[in-house]
Amino acid sequence: MKFIGAGSRPGRPQVDHDLVFTIPNLLTVVRFMGVPLFIWLVLAQKEYGAAVVVLAVMASTDWVDGYIARRFDQTSKLGRVLDPIADRLALIAVAVTLVIAGVVHWLYLAALVVPDAVLLTMTLFFFRGHPDLPVSVIGKVRTGLLLLGTPMLVLSRLDTGFSTELFVAAWIVLGLGLIGHWIAAYNYFWAILRKGRMQAHHDDGAA
Repeated sequence: MKFIGAGSRPGRPQVDHDLVFTIPNLLTVVRFMGVPLFIWLVLAQKEYGAAVVVLAVMASTDWVDGYIARRFDQTSKLGRVLDPIADRLALIAVAVTLVIAGVVHWLYLAALVVPDAVLLTMTLFFFRGHPDLPVSVIGKVRTGLLLLGTPMLVLSRLDTGFSTELFVAAWIVLGLGLIGHWIAAYNYFWAILRKGRMQAHHDDGAA
């Protein structure tokens, strides 16, 4: 079974329906709800094991909701917007939590936030809202790596007997994820710029 685009049916184009109450959208909401639970477990309870379980569930819903949406024709316009927002919120909120807990350096958070801040500024400037761009393969791989490396890093805080190996492996995965993050941001930057200029040209022509 393929991991990227899993559930897609050959020969059937993907259509974004005007649906709200779907299983994929419900799973996305679950991912949103996992963020405050993770923060509470790490900062208030110091329960890193339980926090890893929450991260694992959040990461799995990211794949499962996409699979269900494509396999059972439940893709929606709302899900197209909510899903990447849930991913960003989860990654940034988790990074902030880990910085506060002393697990990662603030530079890791900066490496996540700076590209997204630039893209958000461009999006608001050109579109005043969602740019409605397709998620790139690099973007999907990037998200997967970051969602995989983060629980590995948290798990390395536990006395498992191989914490050092986990710590090194986690940073290899996270490092690759950050490289993918910047590459994806670079591609989105030019995609937003091209679409924004085309839209501006179209609006000027229609005026």
